[in-house]
Amino acid sequence: MNFEPYKKIVLVVLDGFGIATASQGNAITLAEPTTVNHLVANYPSTTLQASGPAVGLPWGEMGNSEVGHLNLGAGRIVGQDLSRITLAIEDRSFFKNEKFLQAIEHTKKYNSSLHLMGLVSPGGVHSYDEHLYALLGLCAEYNLKNVFIHFFTDGRDTPPKIALDTLDRLNKKMASLGTGSIASVTGRFYAMDRAEHWNLTEQTYKVLVLADGPHAKSAKDAIEENYKKDITDEMIPPTLIEQEGGRIAKISDNDAVIHFNFRPDRALQITRALTDKGFDKFGSSVSQPKNLYMVTLTEFAKDLNVQVAFKPQEIVNGFAEVISKKGLRQFHVAESEKYAHVSVFFNGGAINLYPGEEREIVTSPSSNYQNYQDVPEMSAHKVTEVVLTRLKGGYSFILVNFANADMVGHTGNLQACIEAVKVIDECIKKIVAACLEQDICLVITADHGNIEELLDIHSGGINKEHSTDPVPVFLVANQFKLKSQKEGGISSLASVIPVGVLSDVAPTMLELLGIEKPTEMTGISLLPHLLKQ
Repeated sequence: MNFEPYKKIVLVVLDGFGIATASQGNAITLAEPTTVNHLVANYPSTTLQASGPAVGLPWGEMGNSEVGHLNLGAGRIVGQDLSRITLAIEDRSFFKNEKFLQAIEHTKKYNSSLHLMGLVSPGGVHSYDEHLYALLGLCAEYNLKNVFIHFFTDGRDTPPKIALDTLDRLNKKMASLGTGSIASVTGRFYAMDRAEHWNLTEQTYKVLVLADGPHAKSAKDAIEENYKKDITDEMIPPTLIEQEGGRIAKISDNDAVIHFNFRPDRALQITRALTDKGFDKFGSSVSQPKNLYMVTLTEFAKDLNVQVAFKPQEIVNGFAEVISKKGLRQFHVAESEKYAHVSVFFNGGAINLYPGEEREIVTSPSSNYQNYQDVPEMSAHKVTEVVLTRLKGGYSFILVNFANADMVGHTGNLQACIEAVKVIDECIKKIVAACLEQDICLVITADHGNIEELLDIHSGGINKEHSTDPVPVFLVANQFKLKSQKEGGISSLASVIPVGVLSDVAPTMLELLGIEKPTEMTGISLLPHLLKQ
């Protein structure tokens, strides 16, 4: 395995771009991506596992962007918060967590209410409903009665109309435990924006804190009324649920709040609105509850004025840190929808820049419509322009994320998804050409699947969720061009048995750069397999 180490390498992450057989729901094969097919034919490629235990998740659990980028950057399988918290429930340490107990004590001291806020979903991407059930069980142990749930509906990492089933399970759990009442229902589109569409966060805040918004007699009524209007779970407007006697249970002075999402990126904005001193993102003064005791399940950001129940795991000597320690420069870029993934997540949770690291955020188009089906190109062309400019800079490593396959995939709009794939293909073509011209090594992969499975094979309906499919990895460089072309294009990779996992990408890139892999990295270089082709 002889090759000349590279002075510069580019990693392109195609968010939500999995590998599956050709079908009427596979937007990738339907788009007939000429550049991607050319790469399959002419350069080494294979597939990687990107879900379940291969990325630190439970068996059968689909991957996601946070998990994918963590594993890509860490160079080792990273045990995920979903698994960590679920294990804490099983071994009962969850019920002794001092932050939860302090929240309960706070409500007893001030004779106030405890609010449980988050995405009520079996999806396991941002939250997991079993974690909410465990919190309710803890409340029952301490005989708490003023326990109110602010129910964020999913429909994105689950089927689009799953909320009534989820609600039914929650109602049965509350009845069996004798505690808990639903105080509001809000679609995640509003409650979990992450792209600084603060008007969406404000509408959520008004319902949570100011009791300002539409009312419904029950959570079931709120959901069903929206279904009648063809509004699915994700898009349900923030709605107050009347309690006994018609009263409203808003978040008030001296209350406690536990945000039970474990993934930070979509939980951050509403948490800042509740807790940041001098918060001013709504364009007017914000009336925040006084003496609010707030707990987040995991660390959403280091500067938040909250208590953290499960502290972050330390990832030492991830790829970005190794590059920095070698005195090399690096550049990370994505549009705003995926900026956290190429910064905090890829860097193993490190928020601050490493020495020699630069980042750029390209603003995503406004998403105040059915997400991105109307602009499937998103900001991919602008991201590409940034990459082409930075290739000429003195960086040893460039990381770029293309968000289209994931974000447009979540709309379930097949035609928009096909267009998104074509845009990605066009952008890759430009980056490939520039890298080959400048003798730069290019690695292209994905973090999880999505856009390759847009139809539910069981129901025939739209599938907006991530998948458990493997993802591709391509090694593109002048010296690695295949001597004879392979047939079949991207479809042919569906029959390839995955030879590795996402955490093998970082050791592969270090070997390409001629840098020794640190002992903390347990991933294995893919080069022996790729260079056999």
